[in-house]
Amino acid sequence: MPPRKPALIFIFITLFLDVLGIGLVVPILPKLVESLAGGGVDRASYLYGWLVGLYALMQFLFAPVLGNLSDRFGRRPVILLSLLGSGLDYFLLAWAPTLPWFFLGRLVSGISGANFSAAAAYIADVSPPERRAANFGLIGAAFGLGFIFGPALGGWLGHYGLRVPFVAAGILTLANFLYGLLILPESLKPENRRPFHLRRANPIGALLELRRHRLVLGLSVSYFFSSIAHQVYPSIWVLYTGYRYGWGTKQTGLSLALVGLMAAIVQGGLARHLIPRLGERRAALAGFAIMAVALVGYGLAPQGWMVYILIVFGSLSGLAVPAVQGMISRSVGDNEQGGIQGSLTGLQSVAGAIGPPLATAIFGFFIGDKAPAIVPGAPFFFSSALVVVAAFLAARSFRMNPG
Repeated sequence: MPPRKPALIFIFITLFLDVLGIGLVVPILPKLVESLAGGGVDRASYLYGWLVGLYALMQFLFAPVLGNLSDRFGRRPVILLSLLGSGLDYFLLAWAPTLPWFFLGRLVSGISGANFSAAAAYIADVSPPERRAANFGLIGAAFGLGFIFGPALGGWLGHYGLRVPFVAAGILTLANFLYGLLILPESLKPENRRPFHLRRANPIGALLELRRHRLVLGLSVSYFFSSIAHQVYPSIWVLYTGYRYGWGTKQTGLSLALVGLMAAIVQGGLARHLIPRLGERRAALAGFAIMAVALVGYGLAPQGWMVYILIVFGSLSGLAVPAVQGMISRSVGDNEQGGIQGSLTGLQSVAGAIGPPLATAIFGFFIGDKAPAIVPGAPFFFSSALVVVAAFLAARSFRMNPG
């Protein structure tokens, strides 16, 4: 077995750069679309929405494909080819002359960005079963750090030109590809490989595969509800804090930086110690309980300074997802890790498509003239209810599958 620590470090860097690349282009993408589209902000907003939706759709369609390909050919080639595709795609976006080229670039971005399934399967391969949940916390840590540094770096580079962040993201991603090409060992043993079947690799078939394991099915539905609930943060955070507390870009940026920092601390550090001590089941339920309470707190907090306290407290909810992911991973065979992670990534993509319009619609209604009462925190209350459902489903799965 190859050394585990260097492999985990590479996977962490890969996931970090994936998120960093997304964060780099967040500050400049709307302006770039507006410059390419013409016709004002309204038309640009419409097209920007389609670009975001296209990225999520491609991840939904291709996460099971890449996950199952990694079960057949190994994690290394799938991860490296995805990195190569992402790196070259950033350069395509940097020099895309027209919007159709830009849409093509985002399509490729969504496909290559679906490598989260292979990366998560790699973590499962190199982690002992009892350490998988803790090591899955690296995914959340990579997200947290990526969203701290990505937007800040993208905003700074954007001053030198709207295309410059794409070039920077491309250079970083291709450098990671070369690094992985030289040092990344294969994690999937030959005896654990399985044939590639389209039935498992298409997104609907991949989701239906979850029915084969009772605990996996229950926890996957729980994971899905919590993923929808989590979408309230990227969907309305700026709108809500601006409406309720009068926050500007500086305060919003500071709060998001704290979110990323706490995610990195909890999921990259504390989770690795707390989940083994608490046990995966108790860690999952504790994380869901903290998430539900924190969401209600965001909806009720009358002063902006209280939000920072809630961010620190709510970050402990980061125990839930790696604990659930670890239990799901341990419930399937070593030759199914890519497929199951592809299914989970697909569920997350569906949640990413459903959650934002739902959260923004609830927010818009409850601050509008037709609302029975002005309740700007309504989306947070709704998301808290979804987390309670997720916790109930998880607890029910535990009772039905003692262990």
